[in-house]
Amino acid sequence: MSIVSEFREFIARGNVIDLAVGVIIGGAFGKIVTSMVDQIIMPPVGLMLGGLDFSKLQWVLRPDDAATPTSELVAIQYGAFVNTMIQFLIIAWVVFLLVKGVNSLRRAEAAAPEAAPAPPAQEVLLAEIRDLLKK
Repeated sequence: MSIVSEFREFIARGNVIDLAVGVIIGGAFGKIVTSMVDQIIMPPVGLMLGGLDFSKLQWVLRPDDAATPTSELVAIQYGAFVNTMIQFLIIAWVVFLLVKGVNSLRRAEAAAPEAAPAPPAQEVLLAEIRDLLKK
């Protein structure tokens, strides 16, 4: 089997395609959440903190020297980190809700009683004969 045909068989599996679709949608969802946090959630939080741009909060360890052409600023950017943590919590909450919904659907399917399969025609006919013989 050639490498090309093995690769084609690998790609044609349903799980790989489902995974690829999930990754693409997840990336797009991540961008939506980033936009929501940066442009909707954090501006009111910054306003409550006195008009502060929350993503620019940082602890400067070594300030930039204006005499040098390159930036020498060394800072811990905790505001950007907090934004990222908020994004993570939103995504984790949505994934939790999705998994919870899927699990409840699976439990409902498992709890639903399955109808007993109809017996073969031969057995039905034999049961009728037996009942007639009893009478």
